[in-house]
Amino acid sequence: MTQSIDRSEVGSVDCESEAARTADPFPARRWTPDQVFVRRFPIEFCRRHQALVATDDHGKFSLLHSGEAASRIVDNVGRLLGRSLPLTELAPEALKVLINQAYEARATELQSQSTDAVSLDELLNPASSQGRDDLLETDARGPVVQLVNSILLDAIQQRASDVHLQPFEDSMVVRMRIDGVLVEVRKIPKSTQDEVVSRLKVAGQMNIAEKRLPQDGRATVCVGDRVIDLRLASMPTSYGERVVVRLLDKSARMYSLSEIGMDAATLQRFSNVIHAEHGLVLVTGPTGSGKSTTLYGALTQLDTSTRNAVTLEDPIEYQLDGISQTQINTKKGMTFASGLRSVLRQDPDIIMLGEIRDEETAIMAVQSALTGHLVFSTLHTNDAASAVTRMLDLGIEPYLVSSSLLAVLAQRLVRRVCVQCHGRSSIQSQCDNCRGTGYHGREGIYELLVLDDEIRELIQKRAHASHIRDTAITKGMRLLRDSGLEKVEAGVTTSEEIQRVTMQTSM
Repeated sequence: MTQSIDRSEVGSVDCESEAARTADPFPARRWTPDQVFVRRFPIEFCRRHQALVATDDHGKFSLLHSGEAASRIVDNVGRLLGRSLPLTELAPEALKVLINQAYEARATELQSQSTDAVSLDELLNPASSQGRDDLLETDARGPVVQLVNSILLDAIQQRASDVHLQPFEDSMVVRMRIDGVLVEVRKIPKSTQDEVVSRLKVAGQMNIAEKRLPQDGRATVCVGDRVIDLRLASMPTSYGERVVVRLLDKSARMYSLSEIGMDAATLQRFSNVIHAEHGLVLVTGPTGSGKSTTLYGALTQLDTSTRNAVTLEDPIEYQLDGISQTQINTKKGMTFASGLRSVLRQDPDIIMLGEIRDEETAIMAVQSALTGHLVFSTLHTNDAASAVTRMLDLGIEPYLVSSSLLAVLAQRLVRRVCVQCHGRSSIQSQCDNCRGTGYHGREGIYELLVLDDEIRELIQKRAHASHIRDTAITKGMRLLRDSGLEKVEAGVTTSEEIQRVTMQTSM
């Protein structure tokens, strides 16, 4: 039987708190979550009761809430914390942000704590491999689970695209790819290595007993309201299994073409191309150069209310309104080529093909473009002109390439100069915002090849890529390096950064 608690014992509610039940009388007040409360109460408690203890900018404590549930717990919370807690109502969204921020800070604290090895019995908890694991929930977790969660949380906070866990003779090194560059962030004791790998493999629904063959897996975690898809890949090495985790933030917003760094002239020409009725548009560049972001930006500019748009992706990175998106699954026979055959039976007007990887896919993409469809896809080439020769190398006849291809956009991502370091004497100046690198965030540089009659004639003659490139330059095409140097002059990036990302294109 639950014993009632006399409010007078803890002094939790008085006339002042009754007045505060309706709404925060000072909505502009800045609230700071109480760390004692955050340590003692899990995030699930806050979410269930829609409540959080915090202090305002005058140091006054309140139990923030957005519903009636808080009135039932205020006595118990006040008693456990040993202080008076008037109730203050906040808007639900504002309270949700405060709760997530509070427990994100708490989880960050745990990243610096050392972790001892634990048994696999603690790791193989069914709850850890089902549903979405919230990285902000740190209570009642084993040390290795907390360690893995803290690594992933740190990666998300640092905007990392990949996490590398690489074993060596005496430790496991954790590196993160931040703004396209790998950075070492910590070392894991060798004694904990196998448990960390097992935890990741369990999360990705991989076989933890198989350590001799490479494996792939997928998982979904969340940080408050943010949903993060994980793509895991393990591979055996001489010092144990290494794991690479790719992070895809499903909550990240999409960027329009005007926001990704295109100069006005390139943006205008590319916009004209993507509004064609039919044809093939290719975006090229290495892995992680922002090709998918550009394609998504192009699709959002098109009118899909009167045209049927379908995508084939691996993976689906953003959800697009009004567009049917299909996930490629090669293990179950759903390849780009087989998927494209099915898509063509769906009466599409616009097709976005994640990547052209082989001759079969290339032939189908070209044939689709020639039969009245607008097709977008990507290739891995160093520059725009090389995409033409790559299509020929894949076995496509020159007359088909010249007839179907509208344009090729080559791109790279360059790191932006950190705004907090900008103006200092050296780009190596230390700054927490950029982790001492001098850079924070990235922006695209572009090279747009738009085909005309002269370039189509060169393609039919199987002209070398350099010949096509030189001809396009005479017609106004700006090279990647030219686009980059313009950004150097504008103070967006540095000449060293342009040299780093365009070195291969100049070879």
